[in-house]
Formats: sequence, structure tokens, C-alpha cells
Amino acid sequence: MSLFDMEKLYAETRSIAARFRHTMGKNIGGITSELAAYDAARFLGLELCNEQECGYNAIGVEQYSGQKILIKGRAIFKDQKSRQRLGQIKLNIEWDIILVVLLDDNFEPQEIYLATRTQITDILNDKEGAKQKGPMSVAKFKAISKLVWCASDGLIT
Repeated sequence: MSLFDMEKLYAETRSIAARFRHTMGKNIGGITSELAAYDAARFLGLELCNEQECGYNAIGVEQYSGQKILIKGRAIFKDQKSRQRLGQIKLNIEWDIILVVLLDDNFEPQEIYLATRTQITDILNDKEGAKQKGPMSVAKFKAISKLVWCASDGLIT
């Protein structure tokens, strides 16, 4: 499939996902993760891999050359509570950095944040008992990470 065809397919996917959420009041399962991985690869020069095989989503090719990258996506909707959470961050798989791609209510990318494994491990190790499973709020992730891309400015160095 050509790059143009991929761009068109993902644009249509965003449109369908937004219409589905507006009409049905819920998301299409897995769509945010798929769009987040595609956007991170496109904007940061990553090579996506089969998550089932390796446990992480991408390998850095350009700026993040050779690094194993876990990618999380979160759509932030205007009508939702402000206390958004990321899914579980697994420390039992091999990855070097984690990217969080924040999408708007049209599933368009707005910001990408980066944190190292050490930063995440330090935060999760501070948690006790049942909370040590790995979920983290978007606000907490943003506080410990670095903004590496935004829709208004593009790549941030």
C-alpha cells in the first residue's frame, strides 16, 4: 500500500471513529492505540513492529535509533472528566522509552510525550500494594515526561 493510500485510510479511520463515538457514545475498541502508533511512527521516524511478537510497538530509526518503544494512546474528549488514565504500563516486557500520544475528540494527534523506562519505574516503584499494577494518570505522565511533538509546532528538539 502506498504512503498516500495509508494516509487516506487513516484519515477515514479517524472520521469513522469520531462519528461512531458521537453517535454511539463509546469508542471502537483498539482504535486509539492503532492511531497513536501510526502517528508516533509518522512524526518521530519509528518503525512499527508486531506487538504480539516483541512486546513493544516500535523501534527507533532516526532520532531514537535502536530504542525499543512502547506507545500508548489516549483520546481526550471535551465531555469527559479531566482525570484521564493511561492503560497498564508493563514493566515485565523489554522497552526503553514510552510515548504517549494524545488525540482530540476527532482522533487527531495533538501532543506526543516521551518518558524513559527509569522515569516510569521510579514512579511505579513508589506505589504500594494493589496500585503497583502500572496504571498512571495522563497528568502524572505529562509531569514526568518531555513534550517531543505537538500539532502546532511539530517536532520539538
